[in-house]
Amino acid sequence: MASFRLFDAKRKLLLCCLLSFAAVGYSHAQIEVQDDLGNIVQLPVPAQRIVSLAPHITETLYAAGAGDKIVATTQFSDFPPQANAIPIIGSNKNISYESLLSLNPDLVIAWASGNGDEIVSRIKSLGLTVFLDEPREIQDIATSLSRFGQLAGTEDIAMREAQSFMRELNQLRNDYSNDETLSVFYQVWHEPLTTLNGEHLISDIIRLCGGINVFEELIPLAPVVSMESVLIADPQVIVVSGMDKARPEWLDSWQDWPGLSSVDNRQLHFIPPDLLQRNSPRVIQGAEQMCDILVGARAHYSLN
Repeated sequence: MASFRLFDAKRKLLLCCLLSFAAVGYSHAQIEVQDDLGNIVQLPVPAQRIVSLAPHITETLYAAGAGDKIVATTQFSDFPPQANAIPIIGSNKNISYESLLSLNPDLVIAWASGNGDEIVSRIKSLGLTVFLDEPREIQDIATSLSRFGQLAGTEDIAMREAQSFMRELNQLRNDYSNDETLSVFYQVWHEPLTTLNGEHLISDIIRLCGGINVFEELIPLAPVVSMESVLIADPQVIVVSGMDKARPEWLDSWQDWPGLSSVDNRQLHFIPPDLLQRNSPRVIQGAEQMCDILVGARAHYSLN
């Protein structure tokens, strides 16, 4: 778990990336980029054949100007729309190594926690260069944009996108982070009842909007919790996920628990999972929705 907690270093690295982009052109003689687990990834020239092993990585590569360099990806990599034409070599937990090798990639970008150690180790054992992406705070998205631009030789586009992302993020911080704190339960799934702990990027979004995740102290990144523990925590706001853009029917099941503050005060909300659970530049849209929800909840509680 400690290996993931590199947030201060990431902030410094992001600043260095953006300053270096603005000051000088990048030399393609030797590319060295540190990934989110602290590994130094080296390429002799910018990557031209990239395999993305997660939907959020595919999205971020497109935003960084490197979408046309992706030769394969994994299931559910459906944004932007042109990503649907990219060959799929499996899911985040089940990769076809034969297909991977046949593509002869010069870079594989993996999702550290989503793909897991076993898959990453197997890919490295095949002699392929692997970059590990693991954004845990919102500004890490800008860091990923910058790093992907370095790796793919699309620094100018990546720099503009990273700077734009940070401008929007800083505006949200200025607007909401000092608001009165509300307790929030973020529900990933209903059976089993699953949430996220304080190290997840979504908890950082909740904090950005002036909220606090009632289960932030739990150890697993995505813990399963009991109904009793939710009732004891008594969150002022419940925000749920789902499978797609449609509001899940199981959000209404909370109505079976009168006495829960979020139920009695009609603070049951839905945000499409693609806007929060994919650690891509679109999390800004999800953060805006989260902040709007908490603003409305504060207004409601202040009147009651």
